[in-house]
Amino acid sequence: MAEPLKNMYTQEFLCLFGERVQTAYSSFDTSGFIRQVMDEKWDELELKARMRRISLTLGTYLPNRYEEALAILFAIDEHCSGFPYLFFPDFVEVYGQGEEHWDLSMKALERFTSKSSAEFAVRPFLLREPERMMRQMTAWAGHRSEHVRRLASEGCRPRLPWGQALPMFKHDPAPVLNVLELLKADPSLYVRKSVANNLNDIAKDHPDTVIATARRWKGTHPDTDWIVRHGCRTLIRKSIPEVMAMFGYAEETNGSPLVTEAFFTVDPAVLKLGDSCELSYALQLREGDPVRVRIEYGIDFIKARGQASRKLFLLSDKTVPGGTRLTGVRTHRFADLTTRRHYPGAHRIILLVNGQEAASTIVELQF
Repeated sequence: MAEPLKNMYTQEFLCLFGERVQTAYSSFDTSGFIRQVMDEKWDELELKARMRRISLTLGTYLPNRYEEALAILFAIDEHCSGFPYLFFPDFVEVYGQGEEHWDLSMKALERFTSKSSAEFAVRPFLLREPERMMRQMTAWAGHRSEHVRRLASEGCRPRLPWGQALPMFKHDPAPVLNVLELLKADPSLYVRKSVANNLNDIAKDHPDTVIATARRWKGTHPDTDWIVRHGCRTLIRKSIPEVMAMFGYAEETNGSPLVTEAFFTVDPAVLKLGDSCELSYALQLREGDPVRVRIEYGIDFIKARGQASRKLFLLSDKTVPGGTRLTGVRTHRFADLTTRRHYPGAHRIILLVNGQEAASTIVELQF
């Protein structure tokens, strides 16, 4: 099992950090800092809570004046890069939200984001003063650094994983889309991935808005086309007809079905929790022109109260000649996950081609 990320904050790491702080602030009490960070409750804290503990404790051991404390962090930040140093922008989030600190905090976030990322730290500023902060994001969208340009997009994602939700942008994504317009043909893939992920976030609340944006952007630049395709992935998974057509997925033509023959089997058909089964499929596609196909299987998982909830799993997404016969095998394990708990009963498994059911089978899960 992989080592939990939270364990990157070891005593050795904190000691090395303290030594770096001492090069700019000789009176920094490294031993006291470590003792206060790694107190009796340290082992109970998860990753973000440990980051916040470090930020809060820094505020105790650095000078009281925010400006002086930041000057010390500025003096050492060249040697403090990478994921573990997310507590640098977090320090700004904790201590720099006062009106009197606004300009300095923006400078700090812009600077620290290239060393780790300020995508989480900007969100309280957005929640407090969305219009003012979005003006800042607009300015950052034109920055020479790809890290800062990415912050302009990643920081305002309505549904950023691990980040505070931005309900005002879930309700009205227009301010976010204004920033994304400036980045839709960015030369950096790092930035374009963020733009696509932001667009995908918006699609979960405003599919029609994203469809309209995709239509407007598509074909304007090859890099933009990549963003559009990746940003519409949730809509593709939902098999929204106009989205499927936009990306060339084949459909029924003149009464001729895309799939003319389909087989789908499961072995074994009776399982216990933790067991695996082998799913096998065979598809015969209609003759004619090449077709783009997205092949998935969906499992109608039985829930605690007996209702079913479908989860989709991608098998293949490609363009093939007309008349192609496609076959494949996939192993699926019915084991509990942190995000899914299994319950006994008959689980229907469906083979889907471009969102349309082609065949199905049943597996019985017994406890």
